[in-house]
Amino acid sequence: MRRLRRAPVVLTATAAGLGAVLGFHPHAQPVAGIAQAPAATAPTKNGGTVRQLTGTNVPNQYGDVQVRVTTSGGQVTQVTALQLPSSDGRSQEISNFAGPELAQQALAAQNANIDGVSGATYTSQSYRSSLQSALDQLPSPATAVASQ
Repeated sequence: MRRLRRAPVVLTATAAGLGAVLGFHPHAQPVAGIAQAPAATAPTKNGGTVRQLTGTNVPNQYGDVQVRVTTSGGQVTQVTALQLPSSDGRSQEISNFAGPELAQQALAAQNANIDGVSGATYTSQSYRSSLQSALDQLPSPATAVASQ
């Protein structure tokens, strides 16, 4: 008889503990004072300029996201993820499929107006922000014309 009175309490406590464990997401600590690398430039054979622009580090609740954009002749030619969330196995799995897809979207769009990846919402938002910060380092067309 005594066991039957404790059963609801034990079941409730077990359910609450399980819910807490399943709802836990480790939070990445924002890294303060990260300096942004200056844009690297190099002339190409046809007289254009290749630039490597590093976006800002954008933390989210699963980890940090940072990208590097390579441009040539005013076109985005490569987008490389320098950091993607990897604090646990699930974050690594999401980053492994989302990273290449986000890079492909950025190359196709030639800007930071990308759709993102379903199931990787936070990573997609942080990727978009880091990508935009890198592209913001490019000279505007009006500035480029005035400097010629």
